[in-house]
Amino acid sequence: MRKSIIISKILFYISRILGGLYLIIGIYGLFSWVTHTHLQIKDKQTIITYPFIEQPFLILDSNTTYLIFAFLIPVFAYALFFWLLSQVFMVFHQDKLFTGVNIAHLRRFYLVNIILPTMLAIFTSFFMSIDSELSIIIILHFVLGIFVFFMSEIFNQGLNLQNEQDLYI
Repeated sequence: MRKSIIISKILFYISRILGGLYLIIGIYGLFSWVTHTHLQIKDKQTIITYPFIEQPFLILDSNTTYLIFAFLIPVFAYALFFWLLSQVFMVFHQDKLFTGVNIAHLRRFYLVNIILPTMLAIFTSFFMSIDSELSIIIILHFVLGIFVFFMSEIFNQGLNLQNEQDLYI
């Protein structure tokens, strides 16, 4: 059990950091795009540079549809994904595994992974074409969501057994 606690803590911090980085990149990209600071437009490309230096950081198409649907929405969606993933890893280093709060973390994660990628892809398809790589990513998120759904059902059953055990004592 000690190994799983250590691994879950490490993965918790890694996923929290990744979620924070995605959020910072999304906010910085949106800020640069809206305020036209640290922004260069060359040959149908929008180049967002690192702050305080003129080195390219993000190279994007100069199309507003592309900036919204292929950059901003995916970056903010992955910030949410990694934050929710960190909540799942946090579940595994708690003193009590089978609690309503832990089941709620698992439920949020599987609902977002099952519903959000499909909805975003359908919404995006109205504005730009969807490639096969995106379809694979949607399927992977769906499978991950189904796996965590089963895990949350196991946790729910564990909580029910734990509550029954508490009633007999």
